[in-house]
This record gives sequence, structure tokens and C-alpha cells, in this order.
Amino acid sequence: MAEAATPERKMKRSLTAFDLTCLGIGAIIGSGIFALTGTAAAGERAAADLLHTPVINFIQAWISNSPLDMGRAGAGPAVVLSFVVAGFVCAFAALCYAELASMIPVSGSAYTYSYATLGEIVAWIIGWDLILEYAVGNMAVAVGWSGYFVKLCGSLFGLKFPLWAVSDYKSAADIVKQGGDVLQDFSSTSLPVVAGHPIALNLPALVIVMLVTILLIYGIRESAKTNATIVIIKVAVVVFFVSFGAFLVNPRNWHPFMPTGFGGVMTGAAIVFFAFIGFDAVSTTAEETRNPQRDMPIGMITSLVVCTVLYILMSGVLTGIKKYTIYLGDSAAVATAFAGRPWAQALVSAGALAGMTSVLLVFQLGQPRIFMAMARDGLLPQYFARIHPRFRTPHITTIWTGIFVGGVAMITNIGELADLTNIGTLFAFVLVCIGVIVLRRTAPQRNRPFRVPWVPWFPIVGVILCIVLMCSLPVITWRRFFIWLALGLFIYFLYSVRHSKLRHGIDTGPTEDQPPPLIKT
Repeated sequence: MAEAATPERKMKRSLTAFDLTCLGIGAIIGSGIFALTGTAAAGERAAADLLHTPVINFIQAWISNSPLDMGRAGAGPAVVLSFVVAGFVCAFAALCYAELASMIPVSGSAYTYSYATLGEIVAWIIGWDLILEYAVGNMAVAVGWSGYFVKLCGSLFGLKFPLWAVSDYKSAADIVKQGGDVLQDFSSTSLPVVAGHPIALNLPALVIVMLVTILLIYGIRESAKTNATIVIIKVAVVVFFVSFGAFLVNPRNWHPFMPTGFGGVMTGAAIVFFAFIGFDAVSTTAEETRNPQRDMPIGMITSLVVCTVLYILMSGVLTGIKKYTIYLGDSAAVATAFAGRPWAQALVSAGALAGMTSVLLVFQLGQPRIFMAMARDGLLPQYFARIHPRFRTPHITTIWTGIFVGGVAMITNIGELADLTNIGTLFAFVLVCIGVIVLRRTAPQRNRPFRVPWVPWFPIVGVILCIVLMCSLPVITWRRFFIWLALGLFIYFLYSVRHSKLRHGIDTGPTEDQPPPLIKT
């Protein structure tokens, strides 16, 4: 905290509790609710093999001595309960985040909390893990934003783009191979050839990431105002969907309510958990909040409660308008529900576009601040810890994050990595809950402006719930997760161990409270 307060590293404090709540809602309501609700309701059985089967299915088959159920069963109308379960799990993590954020109001989110409570190597693992939540998740959101943008331009203005300019090569090749009416959505479907290789680039995904990056460099206050405006728009669209769609509900579509039992509800919860990711991004703005000890718990908890209520209402209406089976493989289920009503579809698409834009904004805000915190501790080069002398934002990490996210989103379709984002976030939640227990034992007298009730039992329940949701993810997700962690540990022992301030004694003992020399700018 003393290091963050030094003049050359001090960031502009301008965010209020309202701003933080809007940032939380901006990060939560996005591509998850618009794209994944139908998938959670209808399930995924296209790739019904062992690798794409949730771990919990193996556990259930072993305990009950019954045949293994391959693939991922849909929750049906009980997707409403899936949102309740996912929101309940997030509530435990949110309260633990709130206690640590009020105690340690420093950028870095779960990385900083783990560094202060569980040690450096655990902090590195969680920091590396958070890249999955923010950077990889943002790539998928950017690709989804591009798809909605192209559809909206076509439906409102009749504007069509060449296929090679709005899609990555793999997706473009699949579209050409599929053929049919979908080809009419593009002005041209021929791919240019460069050096003997066909080229396709998702330029809208790159452009939106670059625009968001520029805005974030310019200033946190301006970014917060833009986000608040977008949040108002997309919440209004969600409210419109619920209120208008309620008149179209046919109660018979809710029967059977739980077609695949509680296992389907849990699998659905693991899928829609992606729709809740983002409330923890609020904690990365601690150094830019006027009163972080009071405002950060308010921002995180309020945004989570508001979004959970909206999600429950929206999923109930969605499965009531049409039979849940119609949403199988549909990444735009919310728009499909209003089929035959073009004006309503256009409005919902605009809301989805606004939702994804605010998610991009908040995630692009969070990732650079985690890199900055890791660089301050010597785990990454000091180059990444620089603050812009005028705008007081971490411009270096913001630029590089924008280049990396935009570049990958332009050439790759990474929709499959949504599950990887989920498992990375759940793992971060586990460590945050454990961190609360550890800090209560190691520093019981430290001031806690916000306190989690019933410690250690409350955080322990949070850990158990997170692990259950992790087990509801497919085997292939776990394999990719372990590969990602192994890569992170390789970098840690190759670079971070030799440059760590903690290992060199810089962050320990009396030197801890001595600010570094001023840097003239």
C-alpha cells in the first residue's frame, strides 16, 4: 500500500460506489447471458466423448454404479436454478473479495490478496490464472462482438462486408463449406490469397479492442462514464426483454421443468458461470477509488445481486417463450426467442452489442492492472509497472494487452476457451476464500472495514461450491488448465524467481516502507 502511494506510481482516485457498481454490472452482463443461456438450457451433445464429458458425470457413475452419461446434459427450464446456483457460488467469493479488498485496497485483485496471504508462488499461479479470466475471455467477447456488429449492420442498414474482413480463416472456411443462405450475409465470400495461403481477418474484433484500449489509456474517469452509459442501455434492453417477453410466455414450455435432474442443473451452472465473471474486476480499480474500504464491497455485492435477479428473470422468460430444445447449438438464443419480430430482434442485438462493449471495457481495464501489480513485485519486468505521467493510467500494460487481445481475436476463433476461462476464475475464487481464512489467523488484529461472517465456515463452503462447479466442467478443460499452469510455472522459475523483490529482501523488513526515488517525467 505504501508502494502504491509513491508519487510516480500514484493513480488518480475518482471512482465512487456508483461507478464501481456500474463497472461490476458492465463486466457481468455481456456475452454470457446473451450467448450461453440457450446452450445451458439445451445442453451440448455434439461432441459426446470422454474428453467433453464433465468430471462430475464420472463421479456420479462411480458412486451410483450406473452407466456413464456422455456429453453435457442441458438444464432445460431449470436453467433458472442454474443461475441461482452460479450466483450463490459467486456470492461466497464476492464477500471474501470484499473483505480482502477493504483491507488491501491495491490494484491486482486476487493476485495481490494471494501475495499478501499465501505467498509469492501461489500469487504467481493466481496472477497467471487471471490472464485466463481477463485476456482469454476478452478475446472470445471481441469475436462475439464482431458477429453481432455484422448482423446489426445488415439488419438496420443493409450493409454487408466481405467474408475475409469479418471472420478468422477457420470460421470463414466453415461458412463457405456450409453454403446456403448464410452466404447472402456477405458482400463477397472469396478469400484473398497471399503467398499461396488464403487470408481471413476479423477486423471488427481488432478495431473494437483498439478503440477500448485508447479510451482506457486516456483516463479512468472517462472510461467509467462511458461504461455507465453503456450499462444503462443494456440493462434497459434486458428489462425490455423480460417485460415484453413475459406476454409471450407459454407455461407449457416449462414442462418438464428439470428434464435431466440435478446433474443437468449443475452442468448448466458451470456453463452460465461465464455470465457472472467480471464482478471481481472491480477489485482491480482499488487505487482509483475515492474510498475503497467502503465503496468496493458495495460495488461488488450490489452489482452481483442486480445481475443475478435480472438473469433469473431473463432465463425464465427465455425458456417460456419457446421450448428449450430449440436453442440447441444456438449462440444467439435471446434473438431467436423473438423470431418473426425483426424490430425486437434488432433491439436485442443492439443490447447484446452494448453488453459486450462494456465487458471489453472492464476486462481490458482489469488485466493491465494485474500485470502492473506483478511487475511491481519483480515477477515481470519493471517496464510493465510504468504509469502515464499525465493520464495516471498503466499505459504500457494497457497497450500491450490491447495488441495481444486484438491480434489473437483477429485471427482465431476461441469460443471453446469459455470453459477454460470458467475454471481459471473458479480456481481464483478458491484461493481468495482460503486467503480470508489464512489472514484471520496470521493477522487477527488487522483492521477489517468489511468482515466476512462465520469464518472459517463461510469461506470453506465457498471453496467446496467452487470445486463442485469446477468438477462440472469437461475433462478437456481440466487438461488445458493444467497445461496452462505448467507453462506459467515454467516462466516463473525461468524469470520471476531470479527477479523477485521478495526473494531479494526488498519487500521485507525495514525497506518495505521506504519509497523508491522519484522519477522525473
